[in-house]
Amino acid sequence: MDMEEKPNYGEPKKFDPNFKGPIQNRGCTDIICCIFFIIAIAGYIAVGILAWTHGDPRKVIYPTDSMGQYCGQGKLEKQPLLFYFNMMKCASPMVLLEFQCPTPQVCVEKCPNRTMTLIKAITDQSDWKYYKEYCREDPGKKSVPQILQEKLCPAYLISSKPFLQRCFPSLGKKGEVITVGNQETFNDGEKTRDAKDLVAGMKNATIVMEGRQVAMKIFEDYTKSWYWILICLLIAVVLSLIFIVLLRYLAGIMVWVMILMVVIVIAYGIAHCSIKYVNLKDSPGSNITLQQLGFQPDFSVYLHIRQTWLAFIIILAILELIIILLLIFLRNRIRIAVELIKEASRAIGFVMSSLFYPIFTFLLLTIVIAYWGVTAVFLSTSSEPVYKVFNETVCSHSRETCDPENFTLSQIKKDCPQSECLFAFYGGETPYHKYLIFFQFYNVFLFFWCANFVTALGQMTLAGAFASYYWAFKKPTDMPAFPLCASLGRSLRYHTGSLAFGSLILAIVQVIRVLLEYIDHKLKGAENKFAKFLLCCLKCCFWCLEKFIKFINRNAYIMVAIYGKNFCRSATDAFMLLMRNVVRVVVLDKVTDFILFLGKLLIVGLVGIFAFFFFSGHTEAFKGAAPSLHYYWVPILTVLVGTYLIAHGFFSVYAMCVDTLFLCFCEDLERNDGSTERSYYMTAELCYILMKDTDTAQTPASRDETMQLKDFNENN
Repeated sequence: MDMEEKPNYGEPKKFDPNFKGPIQNRGCTDIICCIFFIIAIAGYIAVGILAWTHGDPRKVIYPTDSMGQYCGQGKLEKQPLLFYFNMMKCASPMVLLEFQCPTPQVCVEKCPNRTMTLIKAITDQSDWKYYKEYCREDPGKKSVPQILQEKLCPAYLISSKPFLQRCFPSLGKKGEVITVGNQETFNDGEKTRDAKDLVAGMKNATIVMEGRQVAMKIFEDYTKSWYWILICLLIAVVLSLIFIVLLRYLAGIMVWVMILMVVIVIAYGIAHCSIKYVNLKDSPGSNITLQQLGFQPDFSVYLHIRQTWLAFIIILAILELIIILLLIFLRNRIRIAVELIKEASRAIGFVMSSLFYPIFTFLLLTIVIAYWGVTAVFLSTSSEPVYKVFNETVCSHSRETCDPENFTLSQIKKDCPQSECLFAFYGGETPYHKYLIFFQFYNVFLFFWCANFVTALGQMTLAGAFASYYWAFKKPTDMPAFPLCASLGRSLRYHTGSLAFGSLILAIVQVIRVLLEYIDHKLKGAENKFAKFLLCCLKCCFWCLEKFIKFINRNAYIMVAIYGKNFCRSATDAFMLLMRNVVRVVVLDKVTDFILFLGKLLIVGLVGIFAFFFFSGHTEAFKGAAPSLHYYWVPILTVLVGTYLIAHGFFSVYAMCVDTLFLCFCEDLERNDGSTERSYYMTAELCYILMKDTDTAQTPASRDETMQLKDFNENN
């Protein structure tokens, strides 16, 4: 290919003696998208108000009796537990479809601790007084047949224990025989049954509530461990700050220390997992496979399986190998990346407030996430209670919807005298029920849009502040008094539309990815191999597209922060500039990102190791202080995710600084030639190392050297 046939990536920047960094006189950009964003936010607020008006989270928190009342709330405040009249009815397959046992249910103060029948209880005054606590209403002096026909009281009581705010029979074992209340049989009012017959009903009822059981146990773990989780996250904040401060003054040393410690921490993880793997060799049941074990809500079960620790060993070993190979092949580039980090440290030294900007971003993201979560819960609980006809004899109206207030006078009751109108589930139509799916989709879409907008605002704000540092003729004399505040003001005043435009494009791609994941989940049992392959390809393509858009957006925001142009023009300029310096992008900028990622990995590893030994109770020193938990992995995972987000927040300042300085450096090379009249703005150290990397025969003068020469000439 001839020189004339090389790809054209736009005209290089020309020398402009009046250019002194971020343009101050600028106008509003992407106004139409700004208007759309404001309208969308107004609609989001309207959806939230509508959800909060009609929704009721109590529907998913508290059990509901047959009349649709919440146990433990309102007039039933002293009756927090739900009692089933006939647990045998829960063995019906309809339970798994309708999520409600077809038997009367009442809210009670405590579960029965005796086993007795209605016939026996009604003959003894003290027993009858106790028995009536589990009736729907006082039967007065009605006979046993009348009470059973009108279903005012259960035919029998079984000694029970509370489980997930519900009363379940206390089943035991006498040898190999299942018992209830120390009896092998019981009478359900119709016939004598074996105690083992209750197992099926309890199993179905448990399946219905299994998800809620895990969720409630996790919630209970959070209530016991939230204080210690906050302490661990505070440790993560302190560690991140220490690393950032040390990078400011000891960048070269800290980079190699971070790399070495990451290798050591991963090596320790491999050694620890290997010891666990060897120690479980003779433990009974430790040699079963994860496939045989299946899914277990208690994750601690997996830690008693050798295959789990073998998987950990393989994963950590592969990670260690990858890092070591990268370090070997990139050792020269790492030295160059260290210079970029040193320059970023100098910039952050002049804009120290930038270190605390992630806290502002974190608070805004917290508001966005909280608003989305609360709105989603209220929308999902905005449906009305549905009542259905339940009957024990043949009835043509079985499973039809009904109105409990007028049921006794309805035609259904006349046709089926033994039928009842009982609460089934929540799902009835509200005035806006047909729009409920649209509102949920709108809630998810606006969540992505707002979250991306907050992230974009942080990127543009930091880019404007660090660009002010790079293009300052005399540092820090020519920098604005408050560069971060000035950049934030410019971003919000002039470029809200550009931020909304870039975040909208990214939000659309992310929502499509969510829909693809949902479709993939629905097609897991499908046999169509072509559909699975096509879906896999689409997921891969949109993942790559999302990464590419994030890369373009990030650099576009830097150009908007400097020149004040619209999003599309800035994205084009940034892309062309990077393509004209594509070799430097690969060998310098991305190596720096890799080093910063190792720093985040190190902080997560250190805090994660501490959290594991503390919450798991495997260390004698922490056994007294650690809370008693159902699943100790809950706080550990929370700490790991929280620590990564905290470390990412602090290191993102360095990453944004490096990216901004890198783009400014590329422009500096195009605008200036290193002569005394057109000297580089970069520092002498950065100029030397980067020019050396590009095999330049001699290092031209930097802005610092030019200033020193001018000062010398003026003084002499």
